[in-house]
Amino acid sequence: MLFHVRMDVNFPHDVPTHVADEIKAREKAYSQELQRSGKWRHIWRLAGEYANYSIFDVDSNAELHDILTALPLFPYMKISVTPLCRHPSSIRDDDA
Repeated sequence: MLFHVRMDVNFPHDVPTHVADEIKAREKAYSQELQRSGKWRHIWRLAGEYANYSIFDVDSNAELHDILTALPLFPYMKISVTPLCRHPSSIRDDDA
């Protein structure tokens, strides 16, 4: 199942730098692990915003929920999820 996910991060400015850096490092490691596994297929930064658009390829709504809530930055995010399905005019075989 493919999902388009927008993640907007609102990280508090009063968090000590060393704590913020540790959370961001864990977030990067987790997201890269998911990308290598194929679960997090694409990620794009939104220019000028602390936000991204991502495409996830997971087996269920519950799996996506578990992945998103395990993000170290999850407590500081507003997340919007849109389910996707293959368009009949698509020429790509890998967008099922």
